[in-house]
Amino acid sequence: MRILVTNDDGITSRGIQALTAAMARLGEVIVVAPDRQQSAVGHALTVASPLRAVRMEREHTSIAYAINGTPADCVKLGISTLLPYRPDIVVSGINHGSNTSVNAIYSGTVSAATEGTLMGIPSMAVSLTTFDASADMSLAAEVAYDVAARLLDLKLPAGTLLNVNVPTVDRSQYRGVKVTRQGHNAWKDGYDVRKDPQGHPYYWLKGEFLTLTELEDGDDFAVQQGWTAITPIHYELTNHAELDRLKGLFQP
Repeated sequence: MRILVTNDDGITSRGIQALTAAMARLGEVIVVAPDRQQSAVGHALTVASPLRAVRMEREHTSIAYAINGTPADCVKLGISTLLPYRPDIVVSGINHGSNTSVNAIYSGTVSAATEGTLMGIPSMAVSLTTFDASADMSLAAEVAYDVAARLLDLKLPAGTLLNVNVPTVDRSQYRGVKVTRQGHNAWKDGYDVRKDPQGHPYYWLKGEFLTLTELEDGDDFAVQQGWTAITPIHYELTNHAELDRLKGLFQP
């Protein structure tokens, strides 16, 4: 198997190192990842400036490139231009921090996997639910291996990817895997207003993650209970119920 690995925390992050080691057990690993931190950039693409690809030597990989762009850039550039062959699967991660609920919309990790899906390749995103840079990645790496090993056989429908969130728990408290829906929780956002040395104001995003609806079959609830949440998601955004109602209002 040929596996394209990417992330949004940057090519030198501990998460991508753990992921490449796990994927190397499945086959040939190719890394195309941002050269710096790119969290919460969503599905942004670089269009107003050139992209540069720097070849690197990374453990457990046959090819590795650091890109001065977004996670979606990395997948698009890698598959269309840099790689000598088309990968069998795309695996994005291991992200530092949860990508449950609304976080999946903002996530560069999830967007990289979404780009793989857009290009017709079975794809998945893997996140560990902590921002602790020194957290143990071994459980998340094992889960990533187990899911990636089955990804081709799952025969996901076109446009669908897997969003995998692994809890940060002691192994004795880990409960296994649940297939979940995307949760309905969200951020209460605000900005910390500060001043630079010249006295000009600047703004730093802050927020509190709130439980708006406790869904027992939701991804947030599952990871809180010590389960890995596997959520099939897709980029088809049409609200089909509202589609029919609006047709009745706008169309004769």
